[in-house]
Amino acid sequence: MKKKFNWKKILIIILVFFAIQGPLTWAIMTGKFSKGNKSEYSVANTETLPANALNGKTIIYLGSSVTYGSASGGESFVEYLEKRDGVTPVKEAVSGTTLVTDEKKNYIERMLTIDPDIKADAFICQLSTNDATKKKPLGEISSSTNLEDFDTGTVAGAIEYIIAYAQKTWNCPVFFYTGTKYDSDAYGEMVKLLLEIQKKWDITVIDLWNDPEMNAVSKEDYKLYMANGIHPTKAGYRDWWTPKFEEYLLNQFK
Repeated sequence: MKKKFNWKKILIIILVFFAIQGPLTWAIMTGKFSKGNKSEYSVANTETLPANALNGKTIIYLGSSVTYGSASGGESFVEYLEKRDGVTPVKEAVSGTTLVTDEKKNYIERMLTIDPDIKADAFICQLSTNDATKKKPLGEISSSTNLEDFDTGTVAGAIEYIIAYAQKTWNCPVFFYTGTKYDSDAYGEMVKLLLEIQKKWDITVIDLWNDPEMNAVSKEDYKLYMANGIHPTKAGYRDWWTPKFEEYLLNQFK
């Protein structure tokens, strides 16, 4: 006698699988199981450094998930600079957002909500990986320095708009930073574009992508420092990324 196929049982198995897979995938993406996110690496357990030139400096940060710290419980280099160096942060970071303005909560839309009267000592913007992932157009560097002349529907135009607005509004040094190296030719092209824009605007680029020291990290340390190819863990921010930010900032304020 042919056994009747139990569709109900199969359906229950499928539903249970997806019910488990969602939270599990999310936990992996957010670094919940990463050794680098143990409490010993947290901001709370991070020591304050001896007094230096960053103490009391107000820095505006604009970015997406890496600036936010989406794979490290919301603790990024922003919070470590605050704890280690006494920096006062103004953090505007939303995961999944882009530089270009064809999506909601893009960088420029959110930048315009930051208090223009803040006495900022520096402005730091993330070169978002989301523009590479979503295949946003690179565009071309403009011959102008006027806000109204930039095509913010392209990566180049959005970067130039952000630089021009930040310099005009807060009259402070502007920094852009890149992510560390990962498998993305598109992001590599964005880094090249940013370095060309740097020549025009005389900004500082914290170039983690091409940094020899960052690229010389051991496989063992990389597993500790990164939850995935894009997002650092708490250990990654504290012990790998933040010292580089300190190096560039201290050079600015020496």
